[in-house]
Amino acid sequence: MDRTLGRVLVIVPTYNERENLPVIAARLRAAVPEAHLLVADDNSPDGTGAVADELAAADDHVHVLHRPAKQGLGAAYLAGFAWGLAEGFDVLVEMDADGSHSPEQLPALLDALAAGADLVIGSRWVRGGKVVNWPASREFLSRGANTYARIVLGVPVRDTTAGFRAYRASTLEKIGLSDIQSEGYCFQVDLTLRTIRNGLRVTEVPITFTDRTVGASKMSRAIVAEALWRVTLWGIAGLPHRLRRTR
Repeated sequence: MDRTLGRVLVIVPTYNERENLPVIAARLRAAVPEAHLLVADDNSPDGTGAVADELAAADDHVHVLHRPAKQGLGAAYLAGFAWGLAEGFDVLVEMDADGSHSPEQLPALLDALAAGADLVIGSRWVRGGKVVNWPASREFLSRGANTYARIVLGVPVRDTTAGFRAYRASTLEKIGLSDIQSEGYCFQVDLTLRTIRNGLRVTEVPITFTDRTVGASKMSRAIVAEALWRVTLWGIAGLPHRLRRTR
């Protein structure tokens, strides 16, 4: 890892991930020993928070943010960003707890950030990226959603919904986080769009995304519906600006 990046914090939101968390934490600490891990737990009924506390007690690079209830992925990341920025971290990383994002691929994201990007997305849909253990229907939905977002929003990013990504602290400070209300996959699209519209550089690097083998997916129809209508509204709102650029 390029040490010029400064201090790196990996934020991992959890809800009922007690089996997955110790494994993903160990893999992360081995892959990028310099990085810190923040577990943002939404008061998991299965005791994930207690497991996180045990990990933190044994490792000064592991921290826990206990949240009062399940409030969604976007809210968990916003709380994690606020904690990391207040603690002076220079790079903030989003990563799932279920093993779908490989910690061993994090150095590639950090290398791209060190090369000049302001946001690096671990992408499934660029050349070299792929998914493992996904049904054809899930892949069709993801590809379709990302194609729709790319066309409607007029952005060059092929995987705007991706959840494995690394931000410079300065990027998060510039794009503004106080008025974000989006959740789920829409949250990822929102932050991508804000980064681009602020004139910052987004880079995609290929990753292998492996579907979870333990626990239940958090995907729901409500998450898909929110993404669809918010992306449509953002596209309509940004249309005058896009038309002016083409003149």
